[in-house]
Amino acid sequence: MKKTPLLNSQVSQAVATIGHFDLLTINDAGMPIPNDERRIDLAVTKALPRFIDVLETVVTEMEIQKIYLAEEIKMHNPDQLKAIKGLIAEDVEIEFIPHSQMKEYLSHPLNKGNVRTGEITPFSNIILESNVTF
Repeated sequence: MKKTPLLNSQVSQAVATIGHFDLLTINDAGMPIPNDERRIDLAVTKALPRFIDVLETVVTEMEIQKIYLAEEIKMHNPDQLKAIKGLIAEDVEIEFIPHSQMKEYLSHPLNKGNVRTGEITPFSNIILESNVTF
């Protein structure tokens, strides 16, 4: 059995296939994720699992150099923004982009997976850009 916290096989596989500059998205329940091979649906019910819990687990296994967040999170979900910043290393760059642009990344060629959570708070979506571990 794995020794690290990430147990979901689909999320684990997505992280394992990521190279430098590749992307992984973690999303709230409302994000219109394409129904393709990159869709990883973890949502069980409203707020289960929570976005922040999934992010907390993924960052234990993924080296991140940059994150993208919706500009709208600043005004509409500042508590979630604070929680995200608490999980992300200080040297990780944060770029805020329009929510409409976040949706475009769901089909980006470098995107290895779109994780859907049960999160029901607005703009709880993140794009993680991978770094190298060496």
